[in-house]
Amino acid sequence: MFTGIVENVGRVISFEEKKESWLLKLDIPFDGSDGMEAGASLSVNGCCLTFRADSSGVGSFDLLDETLERTNLGNLQDGHFVNLERSMPANGRVGGHFVTGHIDACGEIEIFEERGKNLYLQIKVPPTHKQYLVDKGCIAVDGCSLTVCDVTGDSFAVWLIPHTLGKTNLMSRQPGDRLNLEFDLLAKYVEKLAASSIEQLS
Repeated sequence: MFTGIVENVGRVISFEEKKESWLLKLDIPFDGSDGMEAGASLSVNGCCLTFRADSSGVGSFDLLDETLERTNLGNLQDGHFVNLERSMPANGRVGGHFVTGHIDACGEIEIFEERGKNLYLQIKVPPTHKQYLVDKGCIAVDGCSLTVCDVTGDSFAVWLIPHTLGKTNLMSRQPGDRLNLEFDLLAKYVEKLAASSIEQLS
């Protein structure tokens, strides 16, 4: 479980197809003393990955084909930057919202521009997921917990403050880029329960 409060940014060292998986190696600012022992979970662009090994600040992760199909991690290249968040400790504060690290879909940047002192980011989502867009609701964008605004059809927007830009990789994004999206967990449970109730009544 994560909170969507990105702790740091890592850099892709290599991303190679191996016999049993795709092997992603990152330059990360965490080590075993930071809770990053083998088997630990790390949110990488919002996707929960299992930490395989650590050597002098290098973290290795195994990715399967399904992960590449459902996320933007398949687009990673050497030198790319990714958002990182360690799993939430039991006594930690939930500064953002509950994020599982299970990506629902990828969205595409439609608008990314300065408006006043902040940046306005508009994202188009697949039509199959637009029902989860609620004004002032929560959404995780590449692992960042953000507040939804300006919902129109299958698009929504978020405002990015300087702190978010300084702590994440979002500053390097541009229109046309794909972003990992995880919609509010509570909304998905409500949808499932409502559908089950309707089935029982019919």
